[in-house]
Amino acid sequence: MSRTYLIVDDNLAFAENLAEIIVDSGDQAMVAEGGERALELVREHRFDALVCDMRMPVMGGAEVVHRVRALDPGLPAVVVTAYTADEDLAAARQEGLLGILPKPVPVPRLLALLSSARRQGLVALVEDDRALADNVTEVLHAHGFAVVTAGSVTETERLGDVHPFAALVDLRLPGGADGEAMRRLAAKFPSLPMLVMTGHDLPAPLEPAAFFRKPFDTQQLVATLDRLYQARAHA
Repeated sequence: MSRTYLIVDDNLAFAENLAEIIVDSGDQAMVAEGGERALELVREHRFDALVCDMRMPVMGGAEVVHRVRALDPGLPAVVVTAYTADEDLAAARQEGLLGILPKPVPVPRLLALLSSARRQGLVALVEDDRALADNVTEVLHAHGFAVVTAGSVTETERLGDVHPFAALVDLRLPGGADGEAMRRLAAKFPSLPMLVMTGHDLPAPLEPAAFFRKPFDTQQLVATLDRLYQARAHA
């Protein structure tokens, strides 16, 4: 079944070239040269994923992602940027992204992300081990899940206006007592399924949807998330 993507970039030639590549691959694409046009298109159409440049005049990429998500909370977003230390990029990460790609865009990687993108597929990942968090994020992206991350109990409180369908949570994190991040997530997102990841013999303060002892098999983690995702989709 053909999918439809929205490409937002003030470089119209680049956006139209990317749209042509997507069409040649068998899917559909629409182009917006800026944020306001993107919002108009999102009001009129249902897209399977958003591809957005970060540095644009008038409305930057993070604001585009935020405002588009206000209209369509389940839309997966891939951002492209030549500025990996950009403040706008840091803000976009807090929206929960399916991927961050450099410019010039690695087209095969982009097409792979788009083809696997899952609507309503955002996962909240709360883990203070940056290397593990990066590894899990990469694996989840490869399976179509968008990810928003927090590295401490305090950062859990700062998760933006996002709509995760599940959370992966370490029990021991800086900034609070063991299990506190899990409690705060439950307060912020009632009924959110939570998968515990831990290397310690700790009791979970709430009943988890699954329990993974570190080091764990990431494919088993993905399979569990997929079951939760499919169950919600068919609920």
